[in-house]
Amino acid sequence: MTPDPERRFRLTVHYDGTYFFGWQLQASGRTVQGELEGALKRLTGTRRPVLGAGRTDSGVHATGQVASVSLPLRWKEEELHRALNAALPNDIWVQRVEEVPAAFHPRFSAVARSYRYQLGLSEEALSPFHRPWCWALIRPLDLDLLHQAAALLPGEHSFKSFAKVGQEFRGDRCTVSEACFTPWDGLGLAFRITANRFLHHMVRYLMGTMVEIAWGRRPLQEMMELLSEDGTELVTSAPAPAEGLFLTKVHYRDEDSELN
Repeated sequence: MTPDPERRFRLTVHYDGTYFFGWQLQASGRTVQGELEGALKRLTGTRRPVLGAGRTDSGVHATGQVASVSLPLRWKEEELHRALNAALPNDIWVQRVEEVPAAFHPRFSAVARSYRYQLGLSEEALSPFHRPWCWALIRPLDLDLLHQAAALLPGEHSFKSFAKVGQEFRGDRCTVSEACFTPWDGLGLAFRITANRFLHHMVRYLMGTMVEIAWGRRPLQEMMELLSEDGTELVTSAPAPAEGLFLTKVHYRDEDSELN
């Protein structure tokens, strides 16, 4: 039998990762993918697989995760948008629903991703309205060293030292197009990074190491050595906590000409 024709939809999703065991569906534990598929099953009566652009880890948040799902032709963008937000729990919100070509794949069609990491440096960062979404350091940092460390990241480098798990079939080289610290609402600093790909826990290892450099616990030169293609006996600092990390945007070629 010929399958019924369907529409493919792209979802832009926000979520608070505090109470999720990451994005990816698991045998046990609450996940973002699981909640989305559960909501779609209640709406359509059948399981509808949801594909994501990236597998954020336990505790990591998103303000720009991209997912896709295929549904029968009767579903339209506005109807699906409204129905999903009514069916989802309060810690997930679908910002946008767009019909896309059948060939669209949120992961394989992407050309880059952007993350943001929030460092809490002021006492106000300890507020229950900020602390769950930042690394509340509340300690002085050498900002010049922090900026110098971030300035070493743009370009193509080996990030093998900054990965919890290797990806032998894809290698360990990533091309970073942006890496910088900017003020965060009087609360501290936000680190922004965009790259064509990220290794497992890469941003958190980068953050942990840069903070240690800014505390004077390790020299700036070690950041350069850790990025060396030839390898090093050095190890990174402990990874920064997951709660400060946000997936903010997934870039696609037709939308981000500067990344082409």
